[in-house]
Amino acid sequence: MALLLLWELAVWAFASSPLLLPAPSAVVADFLETPGYYGRHALYTLWTTVAGFGLSVVLGVFLAVLVVSSRLAERLIMTVLVVMNSLPKVALAPLFVIWMGTGAEPKIAIAVMLAIFSIVADMVLGLRSVDPEAVALARVHRASAWRILWKVRFPNALPALFVGMKVAISFALVGAIVGEFVGGSAGLGHVILVAQGQFDTVRVFAALAVLGVMGTTLFYVVEAAERIMLPWHVSQRVDGR
Repeated sequence: MALLLLWELAVWAFASSPLLLPAPSAVVADFLETPGYYGRHALYTLWTTVAGFGLSVVLGVFLAVLVVSSRLAERLIMTVLVVMNSLPKVALAPLFVIWMGTGAEPKIAIAVMLAIFSIVADMVLGLRSVDPEAVALARVHRASAWRILWKVRFPNALPALFVGMKVAISFALVGAIVGEFVGGSAGLGHVILVAQGQFDTVRVFAALAVLGVMGTTLFYVVEAAERIMLPWHVSQRVDGR
């Protein structure tokens, strides 16, 4: 609130042009004039973000299990993921639009590409950081490899998985916006692109504000899920108790 107040005072004191830097009050007024417009596009962006995030979690966990199960799979999968993560997604986005059209599919695919690396990397770390004595004890009791994975390794990896998910949810939102920049007729990325073409800086800031609220909310939703599912973990204890 203090930063917003300083922003408002600075715009008033320096008589800044709305084309360059609109006042927060002007941004709020523009949003309140057409809340349905922003809400409709925000829902589209939210849908593509959540879909991409969900797919990245499912696929990322599956790939992480393969990585820790086989040296060959580790070399193949991690090499491909590192290469994909190194490529600029803005350059790849037009290809997805060509292959999949201008619907939600390319946005979801780009969101998966941005989000999946952190899921796999953190999940692999969690699966491999299990106490060797716990695995040895399970083997003494003749537990199968599947039961060791499900009962010992996977619960141990959940804290690391949630760390990756909190990073991935932000990347998924970025991926959805990148897809909307390249092709499509809906979403907050499309709103920003159209407003930029019309030199409507107020609308650009309003869309950015909605994006900021959406990204923050999604992050804390994942954090709340972590608190619910991992009440036993040390990170969720208060004052070390």
